[in-house]
Amino acid sequence: MLSFFKSDKKADESQEQPLGWAARLKQGLTKTRDNLNRQLTGLFGGGKIDEELYEELETVLLSADVGVAATQYLLDDLRSRVKRDKLEDAAQLKQALRDGLQNLLTPLEAPLDLSGHKPYVIMMTGVNGAGKTTTIGKLAKHFQAQGKSVLLAAGDTFRAAAREQLQVWGERNNVTVITQQGHDSAAVIFDAIQAARARGIDIVLADTAGRLPTQLHLMEELRKIKRVIAKAEPSAPHETILVLDANTGQNAIAQVKSFDDALQVTGLVLTKLDGTARGGVIAAIAKTRPIPVRFIGVGEQLDDLRPFVAREFVEALFE
Repeated sequence: MLSFFKSDKKADESQEQPLGWAARLKQGLTKTRDNLNRQLTGLFGGGKIDEELYEELETVLLSADVGVAATQYLLDDLRSRVKRDKLEDAAQLKQALRDGLQNLLTPLEAPLDLSGHKPYVIMMTGVNGAGKTTTIGKLAKHFQAQGKSVLLAAGDTFRAAAREQLQVWGERNNVTVITQQGHDSAAVIFDAIQAARARGIDIVLADTAGRLPTQLHLMEELRKIKRVIAKAEPSAPHETILVLDANTGQNAIAQVKSFDDALQVTGLVLTKLDGTARGGVIAAIAKTRPIPVRFIGVGEQLDDLRPFVAREFVEALFE
């Protein structure tokens, strides 16, 4: 009886083991995949490849927020593959579309290189609600897993909730958070960099206030923060990351352009892919402003933020 109970417990434990990253990514992209595959199934079910099929495919891709430029690229690529490989049946197009999408996204795959600077200063930007503060907490955990020491700078001095949230993440990850209520955000980040240098910290993650790209005076303040960072550490910021909420669809493209024009963004983090059917926006980014996607987020857990790998993303999107 006792051995039966133990066996049953082991079975329960095995059922409770967390999913691997590939499974979580696939689960996180469910809404986008279901939206895309539901429409492609009928389209690629078989039959001849003709102009009507290409027109319907154009509509499908645009509905997934792939964007006009990326949609045109994928259609041109598909036509080229059909001609080159002498494809005649629509059922053969799904793999060809997958290959074209992977080719489009692969240039965005560029892991963050933390070598060469200590402290390595990362300036985090993004509009309110994009998941910036949560992303900082997850990145801190990710870097710690690589054996790096991390310090957080609560540079969003406009929102008390942002400071408090960052302090919670700091406590959870056992990471120091530099914060000063009511102080200038640039000054807080300056102090954080000085503290990191004195303590031999590897990485500084600097939060900034959420900005609407249309509010030009606020964008100018972000430029000021970047200039002050350079005064604290002449080569910094070593990375300027823009956090994007995938739910915003094509609006994310406008954010990329505005922040990049103002700050010369070096990397993107695409969050909340698990809550949207608009995951195709990553293709639009690849075609309109191909800034490296350093990380993607597909859930609320600490491990649900991982480096972007084009092949993994495309496989999860179609399977």
